[in-house]
Amino acid sequence: MKDPVMPVTRPSVQSVKPSDVVMPAFDGKPQAKKRGRREVKALETRKALFAAAAVVVGKYGYEEASITKITDQAGVANGTFYNYFETRQDLFDQLLPSIGGQLLEYIAGRLDQNLTGVDRERARIVTYFEFFQKNSGFLRILNEAEVYAPAAFRQHIQNFAVRYVKALDKQRRNGELNGFDEDELTAVAYMLMGVRTYLTMLWRSNPGAAKKGVDQSYISTYMKLVEQGLFVRK
Repeated sequence: MKDPVMPVTRPSVQSVKPSDVVMPAFDGKPQAKKRGRREVKALETRKALFAAAAVVVGKYGYEEASITKITDQAGVANGTFYNYFETRQDLFDQLLPSIGGQLLEYIAGRLDQNLTGVDRERARIVTYFEFFQKNSGFLRILNEAEVYAPAAFRQHIQNFAVRYVKALDKQRRNGELNGFDEDELTAVAYMLMGVRTYLTMLWRSNPGAAKKGVDQSYISTYMKLVEQGLFVRK
């Protein structure tokens, strides 16, 4: 029997307890709070459940991703799931933003900070495809989220757009963009995000795409469009 997809729930706001406050050391510097074994184990289990959910949803889709399949993949008991998530929908509502955050950090961590202009944009899309090749189920997690986890979908798009606009605005201020005003950058970011998503779908539609790697013609065509534009003005 499938677990029902529950309505989107909002996380509750928890008050700060005295035990959560890290007091300064005697030398005036903040003292890091050392995690105990139980806390470390809990974090590892939560991480394992997220990783398992990514595999299961990526393979079967949200509708078929039962709690049993997820806990089996994670190697934990069914009851353990409820120590970390109230419902299956609670997990779904956090899954895409979590993986999307990993994607953003993956791109940021591999960009050569000396790259500018069109070379920087090429590096962005190359690392974008690298992430999708290493996380083959992410495209399904992303595409189906609009129906099965709409709050997560909106949050992911917002997170990605904010970071992209910020990066483009920095390049605009450095004189690396051609004739775009600040108030146009959000639309530009959404256009480029859409192009990347559909290029990824095109790549994955080819048999054996995950094993073959990215067709470099997709990247060169994307860069041609970005750098040269599409139409000739007569």
